[in-house]
Amino acid sequence: MKVDGRHFRSIWLEADGWSVGAIDQRKLPHEFVVAALTTCDEAADAIRSMLVRGAPLIGAAAAYGMALAMRDDRSEVGIEHAYDMLFATRPTAINLKWALDEMRAMLRRLPPSARLDAAYARAADIAEQDITINEGIAKNGFALLEAFAARKPPGMPVNVLTHCNAGWLATVDWGTATAPIYLAHDRGVGVHVWVDETRPRNQGAALTAWELGHHGVPHTVIPDNTGGHLMQHGLVDLVIVGTDRVAANGDVCNKIGTYLKALAAKDNGVPFYVALPSPTIDFAVTDGVSKIPIEQRGAEEVTHMTGRTADGRIETVRIVPENSPVANYAFDVTPARLVTGLITERGVLKADPSSLATAFPERIAAAAE
Repeated sequence: MKVDGRHFRSIWLEADGWSVGAIDQRKLPHEFVVAALTTCDEAADAIRSMLVRGAPLIGAAAAYGMALAMRDDRSEVGIEHAYDMLFATRPTAINLKWALDEMRAMLRRLPPSARLDAAYARAADIAEQDITINEGIAKNGFALLEAFAARKPPGMPVNVLTHCNAGWLATVDWGTATAPIYLAHDRGVGVHVWVDETRPRNQGAALTAWELGHHGVPHTVIPDNTGGHLMQHGLVDLVIVGTDRVAANGDVCNKIGTYLKALAAKDNGVPFYVALPSPTIDFAVTDGVSKIPIEQRGAEEVTHMTGRTADGRIETVRIVPENSPVANYAFDVTPARLVTGLITERGVLKADPSSLATAFPERIAAAAE
């Protein structure tokens, strides 16, 4: 995707051939900063601190973290230490475990002398695979947007509501929920995005709005609780969100507040779609509502906000009383019955066990190992 006309990925191998570059998403939208990751520890911290975030990007970052670890220790102990360190960073996004499992299985099959080059090659493959998958999501979702556009009066855009950030910043490139939107925009299909601000980290207002704006896609930032009102008044044609994990039964885990959007969409007859790459499907979990672990993050994400002051300074301020307790659940689960369809690289699927199993039989086999 583009930042002021220049193509960027969210993560890449630097020109030195071994260090890893990544956009520091903690600094957006006020500063565009590129971070250099040179050790497994730094990669783990990048995931934990949300320098990089979004399920697909977390997987790619973890893969590069394993490669960085092989620079220091290519033994079996080194592999397990790196795996455990990276696995402990974020509990909800299944792409993390998928990428680490891929890397560990490959490295174990090789002698120590071959592990370094192989680790970098496999990490690069995982990053390229993510881009290819997301291009597939873009094409399949574009067909939906094109159909909605055909039913609109001439000159009227398709209004899409999205939650959190499932854009190219959450992946290696393209994004998931935004991938069809970018393709529609680039092909001349009128589209407008309602961007939930997405408290507590404001990843919609800070990240989705930033990337849509820099790519030139029309959009409007709205407070989280506005979506239902817009749907009641016919101002939303469809909802497209991303996901950090999809259970085998079609339940969808995404940023906190997604469930409420799905309920509002159901009540107003607005189609509710979820865009996802296949590594996000967890066939080992058959009931997302009860079985997917929900990350609880630090209170400071709720109690404090960071922004730019009128005189240009970037400041963090407290907005909650000093002695008020805080609960910060990072995700919720939307039951499959509220999901109109799952936009994947292999088509738009029903959110049910049969459709997922038929589309991705190899993922079921991998989950059974």
